[in-house]
Amino acid sequence: MMNAKPSSVEEYLSWFSPEVREKLEQMRETIQKAIPKAKEVISYSMPAYKTTEVLVYFAAAKKHIGFYPTNSGVSEFKKELEGFVTSKGAIQFPLNKPLPLELIAAISQFRAAEAGAKAEFKMKKK
Repeated sequence: MMNAKPSSVEEYLSWFSPEVREKLEQMRETIQKAIPKAKEVISYSMPAYKTTEVLVYFAAAKKHIGFYPTNSGVSEFKKELEGFVTSKGAIQFPLNKPLPLELIAAISQFRAAEAGAKAEFKMKKK
């Protein structure tokens, strides 16, 4: 399974137990509602959402759901993420606790706004 490359988010989700799949579905739904203009893709073998660039990724691990909103998405919400394991561009949400859906939505929206501003800036430079 580690080397498998899913062709769709549905296929990716189908690889997991019902308990894990339920959390992954919650992530998916929350992100889709938060950033409805983002296109759902598979990137680095994970579900990802992109507009002008990939905004966020998520994936299941043994004991957590990984959420990857890039470095800025983690640093911007440092205070809200206290109590979660984080690294430069990743956040771990333990499988045995409810997902912080409002926080996931806020981080996703932040990344969409950031990407939009970056794209606008590039257009103005031309």
